[in-house]
Amino acid sequence: MSWGSEQQGQQGPQGQQGYGYGGYGGQQAPPQQYGQGYPQYDQGYGQGYAQPQPQPYAQPVQQQPYAQPVQPTQYEQPWSYAPEEPEAASTTAQLDPVPSEPPAQTPAPAAAEEPPPTEPEEPKPKGKAGGRDRYFDALRAVALVRVVTYHTFGWAWAGMVFPSMGVMFALAGTLMAKSLERPAFKVVKSRMRRLLPPFWFWGFFVVVAMMIHDWMPGWQIVFWVVPVGDPPGNHWGIQAWEILWYLRTYLWFVLLSPLLLWIFRKAPIPVLLLSLVPIVVFQYGWTPPWDRFGSAITDLATYLFCWLVGFAHREGVLQRLKPALVVLASLAALVYGGWFAFGHQGEFGTYDLDEIPIAQAFWSAGFVTLLMYFKAYYNVDFAWLARFKRLDRIVTIFNGRAVTIYLWHEIALILAVPLIDQFWKVPAFEKWLPLESQWFMFGIGWVLIWVAIPLFGWVEDVAAKKKPKLLP
Repeated sequence: MSWGSEQQGQQGPQGQQGYGYGGYGGQQAPPQQYGQGYPQYDQGYGQGYAQPQPQPYAQPVQQQPYAQPVQPTQYEQPWSYAPEEPEAASTTAQLDPVPSEPPAQTPAPAAAEEPPPTEPEEPKPKGKAGGRDRYFDALRAVALVRVVTYHTFGWAWAGMVFPSMGVMFALAGTLMAKSLERPAFKVVKSRMRRLLPPFWFWGFFVVVAMMIHDWMPGWQIVFWVVPVGDPPGNHWGIQAWEILWYLRTYLWFVLLSPLLLWIFRKAPIPVLLLSLVPIVVFQYGWTPPWDRFGSAITDLATYLFCWLVGFAHREGVLQRLKPALVVLASLAALVYGGWFAFGHQGEFGTYDLDEIPIAQAFWSAGFVTLLMYFKAYYNVDFAWLARFKRLDRIVTIFNGRAVTIYLWHEIALILAVPLIDQFWKVPAFEKWLPLESQWFMFGIGWVLIWVAIPLFGWVEDVAAKKKPKLLP
């Protein structure tokens, strides 16, 4: 994720603070910064660190309510992005989006694609029958809900309760390892095809809106075509485009996966453990440059372990490990990550994992390892979801429209502010509705997200070469 501050805010009468998209309900946003706190650089790119300090990482970034000076954030953004081409009967992509298929061993409705880019069907451990796995589907759905919640309330402890981005990268790694049983070039091409059209469709609206508000891109506009670096933008639209760090990181993992999987298969456990070395070096040794590519390198290092533990699950490596060893190693990673976050609050100004890369890396590593090992060791599939038809249906929609939910959720929260401002003009609403509550804004945001799903989600179907549907 990017290491920028999350915006939150309460809604009140006209002129009250709220999501400050284009000046709605709040003060003029300050000069934009580079993503996760990088100093002003060009037009502002995705995630980054605060201005260079003696410390390896950035100064603390103050969390601010929506509509106050907007800082770039990292979104705990879903999900793996771009899924890949369906196999015989696969479906869409996940942002961790994935195509829908009937849940494994259940008569449940066909599962949708995964959230922010990932793969068509849910993989099962090597050697098992293919098919959707509702355990993974449920994890993606929870990750997406947690992401929207975090961007509404900005709770610093949310990442420790459930590190959504680490979970989504792990699920994407599992699906990528499954996909690479086919020719690598075709897999990468398929993933990019599933990821980019939804991104272009969403980006068209964001770029045009920023240009209307006095932004003119230079050559960096190419990053709005293929986001191998953080796409540029102005501070007016930063709340919308700041989440793209996840898309950029996912894309790099997709491009690197054929090589990463080849290396991983040479020595699975050593490679998995050594994947935490780069983020340690960035914290205590060499610091990446303060530009869009330095930000990308840092995010790759932060979530590399999570991506590879997805490989470990798919390759059957986790099943062969002893429970005591896995639990002890996971707890050690959690303890270190938690200690670093709480022990360096003075340096970073918060214990929010999204602001502290090394803490995020170790906490996510420990948390995700336990989740993936639980699945591998006990072969959990959450088939019981089929008995709860409405819940099962919601999980299916979340997985089939993960990219859409991830890309449009910030805009939904932004638009919730001016919409609630209109409610103040109706005496009955002002008297009986909790218009000042962030929970009310959270609810309105979800209403708008559910409107966006049928309006824009069909782009994911087109990208997957499937017949467009209002709902997966």
